[in-house]
Amino acid sequence: MKLSGWGRYPVADCTVTAPRTPEALSEARKSGPLIARGNGRAYGDSAMNEDSTVSMRHFNRFIAFDHTTGQLTAEAGVLLGDVIDAFLPRGWFPAVTPGTKFVTLGGMAAADVHGKNHHLDGGFGNTIDWLDIMGPDGTVTRCSREENAELFDWTIGGMGLTGVILRMAIRLRRVETGWILQHAHPAPNLAAAMEAFEAAPDAPYSVAWIDCLSTGEHLGRFIVMLGEHAPLDRLPNRFRQVPFGPPPGRNRTVPFNLPGFALNRWTVRAFNAAYYRMGLRNAGTSYVPWDTYFYPLDGILGWNRIYGRRGFLQFQCVLPDDTARAGLKALLTTIAETGQGSFLAVLKKMGPEGGRFSFPMPGYTLALDFPVSDKVLELMEQLDRITLDHGGRFYLAKDARLTAHMLHATDPRAGAFAAMRRETGADTGFASMQSERLGL
Repeated sequence: MKLSGWGRYPVADCTVTAPRTPEALSEARKSGPLIARGNGRAYGDSAMNEDSTVSMRHFNRFIAFDHTTGQLTAEAGVLLGDVIDAFLPRGWFPAVTPGTKFVTLGGMAAADVHGKNHHLDGGFGNTIDWLDIMGPDGTVTRCSREENAELFDWTIGGMGLTGVILRMAIRLRRVETGWILQHAHPAPNLAAAMEAFEAAPDAPYSVAWIDCLSTGEHLGRFIVMLGEHAPLDRLPNRFRQVPFGPPPGRNRTVPFNLPGFALNRWTVRAFNAAYYRMGLRNAGTSYVPWDTYFYPLDGILGWNRIYGRRGFLQFQCVLPDDTARAGLKALLTTIAETGQGSFLAVLKKMGPEGGRFSFPMPGYTLALDFPVSDKVLELMEQLDRITLDHGGRFYLAKDARLTAHMLHATDPRAGAFAAMRRETGADTGFASMQSERLGL
């Protein structure tokens, strides 16, 4: 069947199976290297194998929950949104969440996803107590920080290339309400935005939207949004009637592919200018439902269709603290000069490193979306070189076109990861189109 990631690029004919039991999954591995696939929300080809892509959608059961500690045991195919639906009304919320709830727990572990609180709490791997992993010989191994710790460390952020994650125990965060107390601060340029981040190191959540087509003294103007879980006694009376927030609104849908010319430098520039003006009007403190704050795009089903039939590419890098300011300025200047503006551009402050092959490092991460075109591919090669020059690295969950040379040049850990796979036999059991492209 035709398969792609969320970016809808590349597209490949893949043989897909959907086993219902660990025994059936073990049989699937006998036909050659496979890759496990959750809900297909990785942007590129990291969950695609032309010969054997294994859907984990049937491994979707809750197993146990400890109401005193918040530890949830669940299968890897459980959707994050199902966790929220089941446990937020009981006063529990994911301790780390990416920008969509339509991801599986297994996919979150494989990518070691990060959220708006990485600067304080690290990535999703920090919330995992243990994993059960099926290895290349079909053996299921439980691993944690104390038991089979090396396998655990390589799996967190290992993009499904150490084995198939079957189930796990994760810790949820206790919350009094589902409302987020948000503090929005428009920043006229990159320097001001970074100052806003640095002035709020203890903000539980922080993220910034970027106008990446602004230039001159307004280069990289931002809206910085800080947030925290609102305690019940601080909620306005009208919200106390629905302490865990109103139910998510009715999802809108993009029913068809927009024409390729719909997103261009003029429409993106107009959108960015309008969004920044709206940010100026809405600056200050407000109470925001959890769904709006954490998952603004989930309210638009099929939003990836706005980029047209050819799909889109996401560029996401992290730059270390000591070079972040210069590197971000170079990235944003290059984007503005080419006019290939990003419709969705986000900046976050990052904290400690996670697993042995996880993406984050202390610094800043910049995420950008571009419709696929020859000019965009040329631009992204320029952005790659800027990242390399400033000591950064790339997020494989968002990658669809990075070269092996660039990955290994920016991240020496890639060679160690590939060597580990050869030594353990994981390279004969698990492979994706991405791992083959990147020499992993």
